[in-house]
Amino acid sequence: MDYRYVSDYQRLGFGLFVHYGLYSNLSKGEWAEYAFYQNRQAEYEKEISAFHPAEDWADQLCLTALSAHCRYIILTTRHHEGFSLYDTCGLSDFDAPHSACHRDLIREYVDACRRHGLLPVFYHTVIDWHSPLSKGQKWDEYFDYLRKSIAILCQNYGPIGGIWFDGTWGLPQGVNFPADIYTMIHHYQPHAMVINNTGLTALGAKGASQEIDGVTFERGKAFPVQPGSRPIVGEVCDAITDHWGYAENDLSQKSPRELVNILLDARGAGCNLVLNVGPKADGTVPTLEKEILKKIGLFLATNHDVVLRYPLSSLKTENAEIYHDEKTDTYYAVIRNVGMLLDQNVTFGSENRNVVLADGKVLDGYWLDNNEPIDVIEEGKAFRVRPFRYGVSLGARIAAFHLGDKK
Repeated sequence: MDYRYVSDYQRLGFGLFVHYGLYSNLSKGEWAEYAFYQNRQAEYEKEISAFHPAEDWADQLCLTALSAHCRYIILTTRHHEGFSLYDTCGLSDFDAPHSACHRDLIREYVDACRRHGLLPVFYHTVIDWHSPLSKGQKWDEYFDYLRKSIAILCQNYGPIGGIWFDGTWGLPQGVNFPADIYTMIHHYQPHAMVINNTGLTALGAKGASQEIDGVTFERGKAFPVQPGSRPIVGEVCDAITDHWGYAENDLSQKSPRELVNILLDARGAGCNLVLNVGPKADGTVPTLEKEILKKIGLFLATNHDVVLRYPLSSLKTENAEIYHDEKTDTYYAVIRNVGMLLDQNVTFGSENRNVVLADGKVLDGYWLDNNEPIDVIEEGKAFRVRPFRYGVSLGARIAAFHLGDKK
């Protein structure tokens, strides 16, 4: 089996996660139906008559992803509410073509990703609050409906990056997700990733199927994933806010610096990060979330190769992560929480810190953000951490250097 598509996906490093659906109309998060409409489903379904994303929503989404240096997008094709953004081809009338917009939004999304050089990946729910088959616990019939839904996504949109399942954690005890659906995906899309999100309680769990290409760490700390008999990718999924879908009363946006650290944690464990935004009813990403993504892009503008491309080195140091570009034999030290240099009454950047290597001798080096040389000390066994110049405060700073003979 050729698993190069798995390593290709891992090399992407950073993606944008997007929760968009009928719930976006309500501005109360992606679980709005469950939280507010459990006994009023007919009322919730009326939102379909007001669902009308902007004509350029997909292009704008891709531009937002690119501003953060994301390399792929995972979009909810159907979330737990049961509303599909794609044409279900007669399986259901609870889909975007039957909404006020009368459009196949997944077609628009895939086409936009291809125009902008991004890899489209499909999120799809396993649990479904809308389906009478699911609600009636007619699991054989429900899984057949799900199987046909996934087949549409695999057959009607050309090559895709993968299917990202969510909700197996919500199936009743004793009800198992059919593994043949995973096999079907690889039949139609041999190079598509099959990922099963194990939720908040089973971080990094692989599951039993050999068809699984990726494991998840939902809002959690990643650890290196051991491949076993075949390659497998770890992927952290986290959100800028406390909700995944748009919630106008959510004031819990994470700072760009915190999110950069989450990205560095994921990459340090050899995992990808997909960072979520929840578009508003018209499909536009909230302004604050767009600006936060731009700030992440500011950090990655000069550092993206190191963070997203190069593997961790075996070099040991206490206060930096060391990455290695084998082609040029260049090492990169990622040092976090670096301040700015100015009067001590103004900034916090004057602390004395060094990067001390356990092996090897530093020959030369420079800071990526301004090309200034690093200060090599202790006969090449260490170099000083220099704060940012005033006017720049990116949090983490990266030094490139070369080594002499390693002991």
